[in-house]
Amino acid sequence: MVRVCVPCLLLLLLPPLLRVSADTTEPCELDDDDFRCVCNFTDPKPDWSSAFQCMVAVEVEIRGGGRSLEQFLKGADTDPKQYADTIKALRVRRLKLGAAQVPAQLLVAVLRALGYSRLKELTLEDLEVTGPTPPTPLEAAGPALTRLSLRNVSWATGGAWLGELQQWLKPGLKELNVARAHSLAFPCAGLSAFEALTTLDLSNNPGLGDSGLMAALCPHKFPALQYLALRNAGMETLSGVCAALEAARVQPRSLDLSHNSLRATAPGATRCVWPRALSSLNLSFAGLEQVPKGLPPKLSALDLSCNKLSREPRRDELPEVNDLTLDGNPFLDPGALQHQDAPMISGVVPACARSALTMGVSGTLALLQGARGFA
Repeated sequence: MVRVCVPCLLLLLLPPLLRVSADTTEPCELDDDDFRCVCNFTDPKPDWSSAFQCMVAVEVEIRGGGRSLEQFLKGADTDPKQYADTIKALRVRRLKLGAAQVPAQLLVAVLRALGYSRLKELTLEDLEVTGPTPPTPLEAAGPALTRLSLRNVSWATGGAWLGELQQWLKPGLKELNVARAHSLAFPCAGLSAFEALTTLDLSNNPGLGDSGLMAALCPHKFPALQYLALRNAGMETLSGVCAALEAARVQPRSLDLSHNSLRATAPGATRCVWPRALSSLNLSFAGLEQVPKGLPPKLSALDLSCNKLSREPRRDELPEVNDLTLDGNPFLDPGALQHQDAPMISGVVPACARSALTMGVSGTLALLQGARGFA
């Protein structure tokens, strides 16, 4: 067993090389263009050295096979500064790490090493981050990310995870995606403002709800927010969402509330003032049987497609709107409800069914479409 330099280690949470037999299945695959490299270390005795070939790739995905990486903690104290020039020479711009139990100290060591790289997008997926987070550095030592995504990541520190992770990232994050989160109740006092963040996507957190949104949107922490996505996030009422936005003092231009089962605002609910900047509102797939009350008074775009509207909305039920989408409602398509419940009838997939089927992979498609932008 030998030690490997930090530039190689950063691609796989700083593991040592292990000797393996010649007939071991290769866990890593690099495409013919040296652009994308994928590693899946599921073997009981994985050949970690296979990750060497990923050093030439622009997009790297590494999955740890669900195993604990605590055995690699002894390498976490290595100072990556001595390898700074080598790390900067790496081509990696997009990195995904997943399927492992990772000590927080080891994750921080990886972020410190990545601080010398040119990485722009980081995804953490199906991870269990264990143990306490190391003390906050005097200044951010991690990468200068533009996009950070977390899917099904649990943290031993509970809701404090975002504030602790934020301290290790350089300022400038523009997009934050958090799905299937175990905790979104952030202690606001420990959270610094995301000065450059324009996109916040909390979709696919069905347990969030109106009250959870109120806790997640810490006041004055998202001053530049332009797009807020809350698809399939357990949102209950427009009034509850509006109240959370008002309390957080955010001014998004676009709000996506699709794929939530929205109900009518309760009589006597406190009147809420929508953000002045809001111009686009997506209420598709919300199970609406009528146009909800309490909509913003003026919008550029309102999407009410794929709901259960049995008649065309009256003008007095709608805000002043330039672009109104009503496709996929029963008053326009008598079979719309049947299409939504059984999307493959007669082998034809209607527009609403296509949208429902692809909701879960829309982020993946976006990544694939933009992948070559880093070449």
